[in-house]
Amino acid sequence: MAILLLADLLSWLAVPALPEVLSQLGLVMLLSAFAVLVGAGLAGGLKMSVRTIADYFSSTQKSRRRLLFAQARQDQVKRLFYFRTVQLKYFNALKRTRLLKANNRKHLHLLSNAISQQLTSVKTNLAAETFKELQQQHARYRRQQNVAALLQLQQQIANLTDNK
Repeated sequence: MAILLLADLLSWLAVPALPEVLSQLGLVMLLSAFAVLVGAGLAGGLKMSVRTIADYFSSTQKSRRRLLFAQARQDQVKRLFYFRTVQLKYFNALKRTRLLKANNRKHLHLLSNAISQQLTSVKTNLAAETFKELQQQHARYRRQQNVAALLQLQQQIANLTDNK
């Protein structure tokens, strides 16, 4: 830069050929300095790349990557195990609920059949309107799937047969 400033100063002073030579020299020096700077940057980048690549393939880094891979795999297996257990618990609860509903329907059906048999066995001992009322109650409780009311109705029919 100093040479370029000197060339500018000499052109003001009207020295004939010297400013041109000094400007050419200043430009060459500026370009060479820029080339040295770019070369140093490229050399530093290359050196850093080589160091990084060597570090990547070093045995300590290989071991560390293998350890991290094993830990990640173990975490994945733990998560998979957790979600599978949650899924199994959900499906088991669903199956248990279905079985419970089926069992309740079965027992309700058996209770309803027992009440029907009791009603037909005591039909001759009851008045027609009482029998009809008991049948209607039986049908209503069966539709409602009210087990407690059906048990109470069965007890009521048993009490009617005991009294007569």
